Amino acid sequence: MAASFFTSPRGFGALLALLAAGAGLSGCASMSETIAPAFADPAKYELYDCKQLEAERKLLAKRTDELRGLMEKAETGAGGAVVSELAYRNDYVAVRGSSQMAEDAWRRNRCRETPPEATPPATPLSPAAIARPASKPGKASR
Repeated sequence: MAASFFTSPRGFGALLALLAAGAGLSGCASMSETIAPAFADPAKYELYDCKQLEAERKLLAKRTDELRGLMEKAETGAGGAVVSELAYRNDYVAVRGSSQMAEDAWRRNRCRETPPEATPPATPLSPAAIARPASKPGKASR
């Protein structure tokens, strides 16, 4: 039944319209990098200190990667380019704009990355702790 829909003139026209819409929307992808700042509040990060900006930058990078992955996954399905554009592109552009504003504030404040904290070495057990048998549950020690 589906095969006859796409072979009919009406179904073929609908398929062509869908493909044309996908091609038209894919042109928006290159524009999104230049339009992204228009979707973000330029004053949002003005009062953030470096510690707040560092956390926000990490959060925005994670969200950008998440949206990019969802868009790529959507594009693998039938009509994926259209689904990707309609479902995720606006969020992606907004997050990219916020990310760019956070980066600008980061540079203006001359912030630097916090070095990762070193984990303290594990303290070795004393020989007495190793030799002591563990008490069994349910039995009281005398």
